[in-house]
Amino acid sequence: MLDLGRTFLQSVERSPRQVAIVDGGLRLSYLEWAGRIGAVQRGLADAGLARGDHLLVVLQNRWEMATLHWACQFAGIVMTPLNWRAKPEEIDYCLADAEAKAIVWEPVEDAAVAASSAASRALRIGVGEVHGATLHFEDWMTAPDEPVPHAEASDWSLMLYTSGTTGRPKGVPRRQRAERIAALAHVAQNRYAVGECTLGVMPLYHTMGVRSLLSLALIDGRIVCIPRFDAARALAAIRDEQVTHLYLVPTLYHDLLSHPDFAATDVRSVRKLGFAGAPMHDALLQRLQAAFEPELFVNHYGSSEIYTFSINQRAAENPGCAGRAGLNTRLRVVKLDQRDPERLAAPMEEGQIIAELRSDEAFEGYHKRPDADAKSLHRGWYFTGDTGYVDPEGDLFVTGRVDDMIISGGENISPVDIESVLSLHPAVDEVAVAGLHDERWGQKVVAFVKASRPVDAQALDAHCRDSDLVNFKRPRDYVFLREIPKSPVGKVLRRKLQSGEYEPALPELPSIPPA
Repeated sequence: MLDLGRTFLQSVERSPRQVAIVDGGLRLSYLEWAGRIGAVQRGLADAGLARGDHLLVVLQNRWEMATLHWACQFAGIVMTPLNWRAKPEEIDYCLADAEAKAIVWEPVEDAAVAASSAASRALRIGVGEVHGATLHFEDWMTAPDEPVPHAEASDWSLMLYTSGTTGRPKGVPRRQRAERIAALAHVAQNRYAVGECTLGVMPLYHTMGVRSLLSLALIDGRIVCIPRFDAARALAAIRDEQVTHLYLVPTLYHDLLSHPDFAATDVRSVRKLGFAGAPMHDALLQRLQAAFEPELFVNHYGSSEIYTFSINQRAAENPGCAGRAGLNTRLRVVKLDQRDPERLAAPMEEGQIIAELRSDEAFEGYHKRPDADAKSLHRGWYFTGDTGYVDPEGDLFVTGRVDDMIISGGENISPVDIESVLSLHPAVDEVAVAGLHDERWGQKVVAFVKASRPVDAQALDAHCRDSDLVNFKRPRDYVFLREIPKSPVGKVLRRKLQSGEYEPALPELPSIPPA
């Protein structure tokens, strides 16, 4: 099987003059980019990094980040990216956990790196005007070089860190063969054609960003870097670069549609939409379908551990449906209280979603975390921590996280169905639902709403009553916020809602009495 370095060389050999990457005024063909990748590979080797070493990289979605990623694939160095907003203690932890030989960073992360004690002991490679760098990325650019594959498909490609919202971040190491197969499946499942163009918006410390990077190289395509998401800049790039497909989290789609420039921007070049990372509520699905009229609208459900769980290629036609298992995957839904992969939930019964670890896209266990392996890996299956059910036709519906399950009056309540109903109210811009402590019920259902125009709790409760939402799932309180707290990749942070870490938009309105 081809390793990733040789995979990149395929595109260089097939389409040497095709534009491969755009970053502001920089435009590089595959041949030109290969010369820079080779120069970085040479620089890393001269700095003492060898096959199997970890390189910690804290950069935004810029061409240097993408170039380092590919140089590591050629060299067999384990790309280990971090959120460019990482705090000093996160840098300390990940440098030690990965035993990384070096760290690469840019000015936006200067203060955090300076305050990291572990970074002071590592080889320090700076991009741009940073302080305290041992080496400078720009010095490697004085002469291009031919990249040479030194890795095999069985070598480690990268190690992604999970967000760590419930504890220490977990390293998810992945081999080159799993990365390549995941990218091939992504091309097939999203029906990408040769020479397509996409926005490099999803961060390269996230599995979605990495998949876009690798997939575009497989089809001799073009990736347009957006270092830090800005809706106006993204819309301009769609227009100017004739972007053909988008692969984003729902939050970024929301921001694109909500920007004042959207109505005046020609987005007709975009023929395919894909989303992942979080559920997309019904109202946003409808708005996107109307705005883009795409040929293909894909709901991709997966994770860092196993890239693809399921695919629904008709997302707008069946809101909330995650479809069926991907090309390289087997899925099951087991009873919520089970660790036995054979104890299946009945059709329409909510349970935990699990995926077989024999998947060609799967990881092989967490990095130095036997506790995490013991929690999530059972008898050859990965227990995702997601809840869902399979309908009588065999389609999967994801309802939330096991940890997000609201238990109110003895009933198990998932937030997603409630959020989808509320999203259809014309005054609701965004909504998130969480369970808050209640003396009588154990937990009560609370809806946190970002409104697009004036609305009160009574109006939203009436909307829920008029829907098919069962009575016990109706929110008992509504809290109106300026913004819904989210992670850097757009996931709702329910723990912040539960702990009161948000800015109210209005004084709290009275509770809605149960019927």
